[in-house]
Amino acid sequence: MKFATLASASALVLSTVLAVSGAEARDQIRIVGSSTVYPFTTAVAEQLGKTGIKTPVVESTGTGGGMKLFCAGVGVDHPDASNASRRIKKGEFEDCQKNGVTDIVELKIGFDGIVIANAKSGPAFKVTKEQLFKALAREVPGADGKLVANPNKSWKDVDASLPAEKIEVLGPPPTSGTRDAFLELVMESGAEKLPGMADLKKADAKAFEKVWKSIREDGAYIDAGENDNLIVQKLEANPAAVGIFGYSFLEENTSKIKGASVNGGEPTYENIATGKYAVSRPLFVYVKKQHVGVVPGVDKFVEEYVSDKAIGEDGYLSAKGLVPLPAEERAKVAEAAKSLKTLGAEAF
Repeated sequence: MKFATLASASALVLSTVLAVSGAEARDQIRIVGSSTVYPFTTAVAEQLGKTGIKTPVVESTGTGGGMKLFCAGVGVDHPDASNASRRIKKGEFEDCQKNGVTDIVELKIGFDGIVIANAKSGPAFKVTKEQLFKALAREVPGADGKLVANPNKSWKDVDASLPAEKIEVLGPPPTSGTRDAFLELVMESGAEKLPGMADLKKADAKAFEKVWKSIREDGAYIDAGENDNLIVQKLEANPAAVGIFGYSFLEENTSKIKGASVNGGEPTYENIATGKYAVSRPLFVYVKKQHVGVVPGVDKFVEEYVSDKAIGEDGYLSAKGLVPLPAEERAKVAEAAKSLKTLGAEAF
């Protein structure tokens, strides 16, 4: 791929910014964002380091935290790219524009499944989205259909088919894209299936949204931070607990943990790729085009990420659990990356 011409143009723009700010140049790419995308981007960074470019620094800050840092401004004090386990939100895009981050390149890198997992030695879980909502929502419909504080203490309280274990879920914090995706993919659709909730959605959409976005805070759900490896360790130590994280961490820890089926679908590579697993989502990396040609290697980082050897069906990221895009979509992503095509307001 040839990024040189565009890189030079971007370099001119950012050089002006840097001259104004008086900041010194930076010779190492800095990437922030999603803990789910972190292992994939780290692998790409390591490959880039083998080419003579200084290995990029990758930080796990969560998708929301990463986008906040990414959109804060242009220049060497701000990161060059941000990992995201969901698409950039309209509000985040507008913040970027307001702060001068006007040229954002979106890389859709593949798919991931959100896994509900527990220790190998723990009970088997076969859950539905409705059951997960009833286990984790702050309020659920009572016997008369009116909302009440979640009374369910054990999984068996939720449904007689589930284990008689205390509900104890280690999940992502509010800054996490995995949490955002879990709310939308599981809690919203789970809520819609319950008596009276579809009517609430029709009558008062904002009230309905507040219900499915509100996770209980009575100790049944525990914010486990952005370190998914730590969740895996805690599940091993406590076989009664359940964790929520990206598929790649299940793939890397199959000797320690097992995934629950959701709506009858097992969290496998094949089921995520074919859409048979009900809780899957696309993953993204956002790159600041205004840093291309200024911070060395940003264009090469983009080039490496969308290469077949990285995100192709037999690419090194597949070995780490990334589920590849279909070939046709992958080709479109690579073509857009080649021209460093930027996001516009019409995308939202």
